[in-house]
Amino acid sequence: MLNNEEDVKKLIRSDEKMMEIIKVASTLNLPDWWICAGFVRSKIWDTLHGFNERTEIPDVDVIYYDNKNMDEKFEKKLENKLVSIMPTIPWSVKNQARMHLINNLAHYTSSEDAISRFPETVTSLGVKLDMENNLVLTAPWGLDDVINLEVKPTPYFTETKELAAIYEERMKKKNWQAIWHKIKIQQIN
Repeated sequence: MLNNEEDVKKLIRSDEKMMEIIKVASTLNLPDWWICAGFVRSKIWDTLHGFNERTEIPDVDVIYYDNKNMDEKFEKKLENKLVSIMPTIPWSVKNQARMHLINNLAHYTSSEDAISRFPETVTSLGVKLDMENNLVLTAPWGLDDVINLEVKPTPYFTETKELAAIYEERMKKKNWQAIWHKIKIQQIN
């Protein structure tokens, strides 16, 4: 049973493949780095649905924050480095210091700020290793929604009709209920 942050961290630590991926990402030594979104959420939902095998994830999102080097080509070099170590993993590396421009949003102040402005609370999750190789979890909107299988927009995505429409469109496109039938998706009225 998953009830709190320690339960989620224990779940991740018990998954050898997840820990290997996290350790490989840590070798990049990026500032303010995290592996976020579906990497964490899917593991929680798979467990809560009793799946014996992990569902396939479309990408492993490694994010970091470096406003001194916002060259997208550098991100691709980092991805290539990760691919050279673990070629079967669908790596995605993005510097959050520039992503607000791509997403047409207000400037992010850190990676955790960016994570807090992901569209769904259940996706606003990240994990990494600290300097002592301890697993660290961030969940700006808490873990209750992901543990209770309740998909809700982050407060930011309820501020305007345009942002609400992005959330609604993502829910249709992601079609998470086709995989995880127990989840409940909150619509924005």
